[in-house]
Amino acid sequence: MLKTQFVLSTIVASLALVGCASVGPDYQRPQLEVPAKLEVTGGKAANTDFVQWWSAFSDPVLLDLIQEAAKNNQDLLLATGRIEEARALAVGAKSNRYPSVDATLSGSKVRTSETAGKLAAGAEPVSKDFQLGLTASYEVDFWGKLSRADEAAKARLFAQEYNRTTVQTSLFSNLAQSYFALRAADAQLALAQATYQTRTENLRLQQKRFASGATGELDLHQAESEAAAAEVSVSQAKLAVSNLESAIAVLLGRSPAAVAQPVIARGNDIQALYQHLSLPADLPSDVLNRRPDILAAEQTLVAANADIGQAKAAYFPSLKLTTGIGYESRVFKDLVDPTSLLWNLGANLVQPVFRAGAIGAVVSGAEARKTQATAQYVQAVQGAFRDVHDALSSAESNEQIYRANLKRVKALKDSQRLAELRYKNGYSSYLEVLNAQRDLAAVETALIDTQRAHLSAVVSLYKAVGGGWEVKAISQ
Repeated sequence: MLKTQFVLSTIVASLALVGCASVGPDYQRPQLEVPAKLEVTGGKAANTDFVQWWSAFSDPVLLDLIQEAAKNNQDLLLATGRIEEARALAVGAKSNRYPSVDATLSGSKVRTSETAGKLAAGAEPVSKDFQLGLTASYEVDFWGKLSRADEAAKARLFAQEYNRTTVQTSLFSNLAQSYFALRAADAQLALAQATYQTRTENLRLQQKRFASGATGELDLHQAESEAAAAEVSVSQAKLAVSNLESAIAVLLGRSPAAVAQPVIARGNDIQALYQHLSLPADLPSDVLNRRPDILAAEQTLVAANADIGQAKAAYFPSLKLTTGIGYESRVFKDLVDPTSLLWNLGANLVQPVFRAGAIGAVVSGAEARKTQATAQYVQAVQGAFRDVHDALSSAESNEQIYRANLKRVKALKDSQRLAELRYKNGYSSYLEVLNAQRDLAAVETALIDTQRAHLSAVVSLYKAVGGGWEVKAISQ
C-alpha cells in the first residue's frame, strides 16, 4: 500500500511540474537595419491592390489564365502535398505530449516438460493463459523536449505553407510575364508581316523598274535580299509565338495534348496593356513583411531554434510513467471475473551519465543549423530589398527608353519619307531607302520590347513586395 501511494504521489508531482521550464533559447527575430520607405519614381496608384495586382492591367483574359493556373498548376499541387506531409509530422510531434493507451487481448497455451524437474507434483503439463487489459505510458516533459519538438514541427508546417504561397506568387508573376511576352510576340509578328508585305511590294516595284531598264541589277538584288530577310523575320516571330503559347499551357497545368496543341486566348494588345499599368505611389518597407519567402525563412529559423532546446533536453533526466489494468485467467470464461483483476503502476527515471559526446554533438549540430537558418533569413530579407530596388530601377529606365524610342520612331518615319522622295527624284540610291526602312523597323521592334520589359518590371515589383496572396490565409 505504501508503495502504491508513493507511485501515485510521484505521478501527481511529475504532472504538476510539466511545462515548468523549457531548456534552450526562446525565439527572437534577428534585428536588421532596413529603410523606412522605398522610393518610387513616377508612382501613380494611390490605393494599390497587392493581393490581386493583375486587375490593374484591366485584362479579363489575364484574370482567367491566373484562375486556371491556380486550380491546375502542378507546382502548386506539389507544394500542397508537401504541406500535407508537414501537417502529418506536426500531428505526430504533438501526439508525443499525450499519454499513449493500448488495449490488449492475448491468449497462450504452453506445455511444460515433465522430465525437466520444473513441473510441480500433480500439475498438468499443459497450461493456458488469457489476458485482457489496458496499458498506458506517459513521458513527463520536465525540460520541454516534447514541447520544443512540437514547436519545431509547427514552424516547419508553417514554413511549407509559406513555401506554397511563394510558389503561387512566382507562378502568377511568371504567367503574367509570359502572357505579356506573348502579346509582345504577337505585335512583333504583326510588325514582321507588315514589313514583309512592304518588302514584297518593293521587290515587285524593283522588278518592274529593272524590266523597263529604269534601275540596275544591284537595286533588284538588294530588294530580293530584303524580302527574304523579312520572310525570315516572320518565321522567327511565328516560332516565338508558338513557344510562348506552349510555355503558358504548361504554367496553366493543361494536359500534354493541350501543351502540344496550345490554344491561348488573347486579350488587350501590348499597347493597351502598357497604357493600363501604373506603379504604386507609396511603398513602405514593412510591406515586405508579407513576402512568403521571408516568412518561410523565419519559420525555418524558429524550428531550428526549437531544435536546440530539444537537443539540450537530452542532458537532463527523463521520467516515463507506465500503468496497466486488466484481467488474467487460465480459463477463458473466468477472464472477466472480479478475482481475475490485475493492475500495475511504474515509473522509470533515466539520467544520461556517459554518451561519449553524442549529446553534445547533437546540440552543436542544432546550433549550427540555427546559424545557417539565420543566414538564410538575412539573405531572404536582403534579396527582397534587392528585388524591389532592381524592379523599380528597371521600370524607371524602361519608361525613359520608351519615351526616347517614341521620338526616334517619329524622326525615322520622317527620314524614310524623305529617303523615298529623294530616291524617286533620283537624288539618292535605293540603298538609302533600305537603310531608312531597316532603322525604322529596328526601333519599332525595340519599342515593343521596351513595352514588354516595362510590363515585366512592374510585375516583378508586385512579386518583390509579396503580391498575389493574403497573409491571413496562413493558419497560425
